[in-house]
Amino acid sequence: MYKIGIIDTMNEKGLKLFDQKKNFSYEIINDLSRENLKKELPKFDGVTLRRGKLDAEILSKCKNLKVISRHGVGYDNVDVKFLKENNISLLVTHNSTSTSPAEHIMFMILNIYKGREMFDTMVREGNFYKAIHLNINDNFELFSKKILIVGCGRIGKKLIKKCLGFDMKVLVYDPYVDEKTISDLGGEKISNLNEGLKILDIISLCVPLNKDTKNMISFEELSLMKESAILINAARGGVVNENDLNKALNEKLISFAGIDVFEKEPPDKDNPLLKNKRVVLSPHAATFTKECLEKMSEETVQNIIDFFEKKIASTKIVKL
Repeated sequence: MYKIGIIDTMNEKGLKLFDQKKNFSYEIINDLSRENLKKELPKFDGVTLRRGKLDAEILSKCKNLKVISRHGVGYDNVDVKFLKENNISLLVTHNSTSTSPAEHIMFMILNIYKGREMFDTMVREGNFYKAIHLNINDNFELFSKKILIVGCGRIGKKLIKKCLGFDMKVLVYDPYVDEKTISDLGGEKISNLNEGLKILDIISLCVPLNKDTKNMISFEELSLMKESAILINAARGGVVNENDLNKALNEKLISFAGIDVFEKEPPDKDNPLLKNKRVVLSPHAATFTKECLEKMSEETVQNIIDFFEKKIASTKIVKL
């Protein structure tokens, strides 16, 4: 019998897959405190991980642990060095987490470009005709706008298609993806990030957080952008220096930002982006659709079942 710990909850569709297997049992861990994780996790052969952080101290208590199945694709909340040294496998949900994040990015772009909050407030406050008299300089069409997509993985590829549907000009920066692949998708590969920053109207970050992408966008990069440019980050919080972004917005070096992720989650109450009116915010919710959460839960559980049944696809295993 394989004992599986479900760290944080997940959609019932995923849990039902365990119910169909006689040689698997599971227990949901809702208390994500360090002390509770150190107490509860040692009894499991495998765990699924959504929220919460598994560092070396916690993992060192887990003598039976053979695999972690991430409910998502990012794994900056796991000590991968410890996993590698102790031969613990890490699995991710590559197949189910591209459509909803790409749509969420478009949602943020449209929110900013079309003044949704402003117009909604006008109608609710009885100022239906107020918009006629406004000098609207912050509302734009997406037609022909240049978007720079940084990172051409599954989400980046999906986002290219969404943007082409709005007749946008799509630039892509990803040193690990060849020009033909990007061209076949309808994008244009650029080799110099800074040159792309100078000409873009919109930048969307679609990269993981690692030593190469930490503070990838700081004040220096923001200073290269046009005053009308907007930044969307639905990747990982640490990719953008939040204080630098707030400063750039306040100094009107760029126009707006859409932020779904923060360096610290939940963000501190004094995080300046929470009070900045030129930022559209969401709570790391790019995957929060009925379809995506169902598919993610199923893929997360199926990955761990396939691992123990020795059927896991190599593409699901992170190379540590």
